Amino acid sequence: MAETVMAAINRRAFIGGTIGGIVAAGLGVPIALSLQSAPTSTGNLLTSRIPLPEPFRRRLTVPPVLAPVRTDASTDHYLVRQQITRSEIIPGTMTELWTYGGSFPGPTIESRRGRSVIVTHVNELPVPTVVHLHGGRTPAKSDGYPIDFVLPSDMTYYNQQLAHRDHASAGHSAMTAGGDVSEGERTYVYPLEQRAATLWYHDHRMDFTGPSVWRGLAGFHLHRDDEEDALDLPRGARELPLMIVDRSFAADGSLLYPSSDPTLVHEPGVMGDYIAGVLGDVMLVNGMPWPEARVDGVHHRLRLLNASNARRLSLRLDPAPRGGIMQIGTDGGLLDAPLTHDHLVLAPAQRLDVVVDFGGYPPGTVVTLRNDYGNGRMGEVMRFVVGDAVEDSFTMPDRLSSVATAAETESIATRAFHFRAGDIGERHGWLIGGQPFGADEIAATVAAGSLEVWELFADFHHPVHLHGASFQVLQRGSEGPGAFDFGWKDTIDLQPGEQARIAVRFDTNPGKYVFHCHNLEHEDMAMMANILIR
Repeated sequence: MAETVMAAINRRAFIGGTIGGIVAAGLGVPIALSLQSAPTSTGNLLTSRIPLPEPFRRRLTVPPVLAPVRTDASTDHYLVRQQITRSEIIPGTMTELWTYGGSFPGPTIESRRGRSVIVTHVNELPVPTVVHLHGGRTPAKSDGYPIDFVLPSDMTYYNQQLAHRDHASAGHSAMTAGGDVSEGERTYVYPLEQRAATLWYHDHRMDFTGPSVWRGLAGFHLHRDDEEDALDLPRGARELPLMIVDRSFAADGSLLYPSSDPTLVHEPGVMGDYIAGVLGDVMLVNGMPWPEARVDGVHHRLRLLNASNARRLSLRLDPAPRGGIMQIGTDGGLLDAPLTHDHLVLAPAQRLDVVVDFGGYPPGTVVTLRNDYGNGRMGEVMRFVVGDAVEDSFTMPDRLSSVATAAETESIATRAFHFRAGDIGERHGWLIGGQPFGADEIAATVAAGSLEVWELFADFHHPVHLHGASFQVLQRGSEGPGAFDFGWKDTIDLQPGEQARIAVRFDTNPGKYVFHCHNLEHEDMAMMANILIR
């Protein structure tokens, strides 16, 4: 399926039901409709103003694993400095990045079930930040609530901008008062008493998550346990975490992003053409444009993360591998048994854990990872060059884990939430249940450890992410789960005009958490709501 770039429609129309039907409603946003098939992404293409690099000229690198600054009997302690750095992403041009530890992606944190992780983040950036461990079962104080700011250690720039607040346009940023604010640094405590899984950490500041992540504030957190170790999955050089993002570049090599407020202090969101989401025209894997990886002819484990702001991906290997692409895990960790696919679909924030047998290719084979939701250059992601076959003792087991089924009969409540475009005062935005985000408004009060059934309704694509909970997909429309819905998840790829039902387990500590659309432009323009776990 070709990429769909959203085109403007009348400001009084939006999708209210199935694809192909447009109903008069009260808001205009850029969308694209096809009578034959659903659009691939909700967003608008932002075209770079610099010649794009030739693909497959850069060698793939894997983010370094961060060493703890100290350890004790039960806990590993880390220090991360959030800082500005410059990197040659486009050959011959330097790009300013906001980074964790000076690199994009940030350094990988590895943890193990049974050991806590404590991470101190020092904010050396010009604006506040908030860190969210995506997929972590964390205390509310450490979850990265969007107004729990870590203020800059140097407040000069931020204070200068705040002095102009009277001249700023009103946005829902006015509701940021009352957060748990830290000055210069904050220590996040992660008990991580949960199954092994591919987690990631990223900025989560209210109103400005989109531009902050776009500028580089994202990194892997790989959580391991004994159950996973017993499977003898590919490790070391044969385990490749791959963070896939799209970005656009200005003429001077800087990252191009259509912020309504370039200061990233006052007015939230993006300019009107990009209200549906920002799609870039350069594909980066681990921070490199269209890289190449040389791999031995042996099984490899690929930890795939779509960290794009709005772009959905449909990935396949060309030529296809012997035995297909074997999925072993998803957002919440291992599946109960492997699944075989010929392609993989990931919405923003989703992870898929797969094994590929590169030993099935003749040495020298060039294998391209393609994105069937992309046109032209965005239809390619990276490529692998297969080396000689080497000894390979790995055999995919029939069973991977014991994954409990979320029984709908356990549900103590059923709730419905509508994710739709709407007006916020005089601005266009995105709403849950007809309401914009308010820090003091509770959309759902739930019992810790309980299970509920949530019915989710969408107008456009909305990758819905729940903090403080994990869920299983029960149903899409009148059908069961989709091909990539199995296992415990934290993000569902909600399709345009779709109704989905999920069984949600509130399996973390009491406190206030959020759920939101992980199209980051939608999130920044108010598509977020609160869960209170008691």
